[in-house]
Amino acid sequence: MENVQLKIKTLSKQYLSEIIAIRRHLHAHPELSFEEFQTSNYIVSKLKEYHISFNQGIVKTGITALVVGTKTTDSSNKRCIALRADMDALPITEENHVVYKSQSTGVMHACGHDVHTASLLGVAKILNELKHEFEGTVKFIFQPGEEKLPGGASLMITEGVLENPRPQSIFAQHVFPSMEVGKVGFRPGMYMASTDEIYVTIKGKGGHAAMPSDYNNPLLISAAILLELNKIFMQTKQIAPTVLAFGRIAGNGATNVIPDEVKVEGTFRTMDEVWRAEAHHKMKYIAENIAKEMGGTCDFRIEHGYPFLVNDEAKTLKARIAAEEYLGKENVEDLPMRMTAEDFAFFSQQIPACFYRLGTGNKLKGITSGVHTSTFDIDEQALEIAVGLMAWIALNDLQ
Repeated sequence: MENVQLKIKTLSKQYLSEIIAIRRHLHAHPELSFEEFQTSNYIVSKLKEYHISFNQGIVKTGITALVVGTKTTDSSNKRCIALRADMDALPITEENHVVYKSQSTGVMHACGHDVHTASLLGVAKILNELKHEFEGTVKFIFQPGEEKLPGGASLMITEGVLENPRPQSIFAQHVFPSMEVGKVGFRPGMYMASTDEIYVTIKGKGGHAAMPSDYNNPLLISAAILLELNKIFMQTKQIAPTVLAFGRIAGNGATNVIPDEVKVEGTFRTMDEVWRAEAHHKMKYIAENIAKEMGGTCDFRIEHGYPFLVNDEAKTLKARIAAEEYLGKENVEDLPMRMTAEDFAFFSQQIPACFYRLGTGNKLKGITSGVHTSTFDIDEQALEIAVGLMAWIALNDLQ
């Protein structure tokens, strides 16, 4: 395999300028979740150029492609693995001053999905050229709608993306701006949280602020609910890592006007599905009873989001060893658990999965902005590592 690794590194370096060009094209032409029609057509044009078979139109804009190894051995165990990249952008106006700046006002690849897609195309090109070096099948999944519920991963699974052929494992990488370019990170087991969206409507009785006997202030009811939920859920973190946070409250009143209702929005995240279901019931019960006790009403709606993301222990260890072989042990780091969420979690609930991080920051170049910000960018040297390492991980897992 040493010879194969050398070939991958050579091709990754050789194709770097092409992968950068692909990434820059995608970055300049971002599209929102489930609206990735031009992006999808562009990916298809590249797959045709590389002479790679594909299927398109999965969840409208999603694509799968296959590269089948032609190496033959005595083994009858011809494995299939999957590699996934998301391809949607965010509703953010880019503030970077670069030649590949977003040409779509209010839309930006601020989470690195352009990097993921360009990298996966590079991996497909390399493995297609090296298909005589391996046995088995690599399925490439170009996924829409990671940033928007119910998540493109769940919809692609429903439409059969994990069948015909069915992969025995799946891998994905994600940009990590707080990690310097040249490094990658892994974490076996529980890695990212489930995520639910909370929408609450609290109703009281509005009126003139100077006449308290004539109104029942829904802002006070809302405050009581939020304080009680915060107190209780701050005490229950020993059950499982948990985050309950509210980021928006709207009352549409004025200095002397008490509104009839207040709307509150927030998020709930945890690492345990049993506790998740219990917490949903508990939050709703507490909120509705406080509102009732204070003479109001509460409609507590929870929009069920992504599950927790779990990295298969064996697959992640194998991928980490492959990364250490490819980059050196000093460039492979342990990752802490995160309360952020990713719809790759749906895949991780179906088959053994590994979701790892790609260092894309460079403090010396001033590339330090986080994802989901208007100044997010990457050190494009990371693309060489992204392409080569994923190709190497794929071939190792096919063994």
